[in-house]
Amino acid sequence: MWIDVAESASLAPGAILTIETSDGDIVVWRGASGALAACDARCPHQWAHLGSAGAVDGEELVCLSHFWRFDADGTGTKLSATGRRDDKSPVGTFPVREVDGRVQLDPGDRSIDPLAP
Repeated sequence: MWIDVAESASLAPGAILTIETSDGDIVVWRGASGALAACDARCPHQWAHLGSAGAVDGEELVCLSHFWRFDADGTGTKLSATGRRDDKSPVGTFPVREVDGRVQLDPGDRSIDPLAP
């Protein structure tokens, strides 16, 4: 079920929005290209909150605690000092879209309060 969560204009490239749900927060972010992505808000490494301890770098969300990186598909990696990309644990992802200037999220079986139009 699609839930309206924000105005599209309020989520500029590089921005991260936290959505509170019944089973843990979800973060929605916009990559440098303008593409939207949504995932669980907790980094699987040591549970840092990606809404407050995360940053968008290109098309990835980076946990600033230990620099794990997550793409829109939830794939987790970390760049070594030599530039090697090592696989790390993934994060769960959620469908997100834009319709008529609004950002909409499908939180699955999680409950959230929809925003007023």
